[in-house]
Amino acid sequence: MSSLMTRGNLFDDLFRDLAPAFYVRPLHGDPLPSPAQIKVDVKEDDRAYTVQAEIPGVNKDDINVSIDGNLVTLRAEIKQEDRKTEGEKVLRTERYYGAVARSFQLAQDIDASQAKAKYENGILTLTLPKKAANNAQRLTIE
Repeated sequence: MSSLMTRGNLFDDLFRDLAPAFYVRPLHGDPLPSPAQIKVDVKEDDRAYTVQAEIPGVNKDDINVSIDGNLVTLRAEIKQEDRKTEGEKVLRTERYYGAVARSFQLAQDIDASQAKAKYENGILTLTLPKKAANNAQRLTIE
């Protein structure tokens, strides 16, 4: 995703030169986030991991969490656009779409059937219970 051009420079320069009085900075004109921009805090206790990830400005329906053993993947689709209301003349419109994903491994496998996710105020909180450890048994040698 790093090869995507940011829309800011090309169009901002054009509009600044052609119509400086009409230039208005967009509300969400930042480039799409990189995976490293999903900030993650991971805490652990005896029974579970708690993960908090910053994913602001994304609809909760556009967030996908997958668990495969001890691998956790967070994926968010970003859909932002400026909207036109009736009776307005559009001077400039900007919209962008994209996706960002981040994966990380935990020290122990996760019980995916008991995992829970909550999204509130741009923070995704995951409660990831640890799978019961398979207790190794020592065989008696006869």
